[in-house]
Amino acid sequence: MSSDLPESIQFLHDAEIGLGAWSWGDRIVWNYGKGYSDADIEAGFKISLENGVHFVDTAEIYGNGRSERLLGQFLKRTESPVIVATKFFPLPWRLTRASVTRALRASLERLNLERVDLYQIHWPSPLVPIERYAEGLASAHRLGLTRAVGVSNYDKNQMQRAYTVLSGHEIPLASNQVEYNLLNRSVEKNGLLARCQELGVRLIAYSPLAMGLLSGKYSPENPPPGMRAGKYAGVLKEMHPLLKLLTEIGQDWGGKSAAQVALNWCICKGALPIPGAKNVHQAEMNAGAAGWRLRPEQIEALDEASDAFSK
Repeated sequence: MSSDLPESIQFLHDAEIGLGAWSWGDRIVWNYGKGYSDADIEAGFKISLENGVHFVDTAEIYGNGRSERLLGQFLKRTESPVIVATKFFPLPWRLTRASVTRALRASLERLNLERVDLYQIHWPSPLVPIERYAEGLASAHRLGLTRAVGVSNYDKNQMQRAYTVLSGHEIPLASNQVEYNLLNRSVEKNGLLARCQELGVRLIAYSPLAMGLLSGKYSPENPPPGMRAGKYAGVLKEMHPLLKLLTEIGQDWGGKSAAQVALNWCICKGALPIPGAKNVHQAEMNAGAAGWRLRPEQIEALDEASDAFSK
C-alpha cells in the first residue's frame, strides 16, 4: 500500500477500530426496543468516544432512518470529534447518479450535518451500472457533501470499476466495507483484502464478531435471539475449539475477552473492524480490542482453528 495516502482519506487509515450503528433502531435483526433503549445506546456511544473510538458507521436503511436520527441527536450533545460514515441504498427506483446526492442530502438532514466524512454505496445494484453510482459519489464529493467516498459489498471487479471512475475525477476510493471475521474469511481467500491494500483502499470489516457468535456468549443450548439463531445454528455446534482458543489467547494477554481477541485478529489483518455497541459494557469491550497486537503465532493458530468452517 502506498505510504503517501491522500490527506482526505488518511483518517480512515489512522482509525484502529470503529463503532457500527446497525443495531440502532433495527427491530428485524437486533430486536431494537427489547432489552436496550435509546439511553443505553447513547451511553455506549459516549463511552466509545471517551475510549478513543471516534469512527461511527451508519446507513439510511438502518432502522429505516432511525439510526441516522439517533446519531444526529447524540452529535448535538457531545463536544468530542466524531467521524461519521453513512451509506446509500440502491433501491430499485434509484436509477440515476443524481439519486446518490439526493439520498445523501436526506441523510445529512437526519444527521443534522452539513457533510459526512465518508459516503458509501451500500450494495452494488443489479439494475444500475457500477460506473453510474460511482459518478454519483464523485458529484457528492465535488459538492462538498462528503469528505471521502467508498463502497460496500463490492467484489474485486466491481471495486476496480468504481476506483477507475473516481480516479478519472482525481478522487480516491477510500474504502470497501465487507463482512470479515474468523467465520467468514472470504475476502482473504478471494484476494479482495490484498487488492484493497495494493490500491490504498481501507477494508472496513462489518460483523467482525459474526453477529455476536465470536463473543462466546452463545452456544447450541443458548443461541442468539431472532433471525440470527437460524442463520448460525449449524456453526454453533462446531465452534467450541475456536472459542476455547480465543479464550486461552485472551488469558495470555492479561484477561482479554474472546471478543477482544477476535476483533484484534481483524486489526492485525489490516482491516478496520466496526463492531456494534448497544450499551456501555459492549462499548468498553470493543475499545479494549485496540492498542495492542496479537503475536504472529497466535494469528496463525486462529487462522488454522477457523479454517475448517470459515468461508
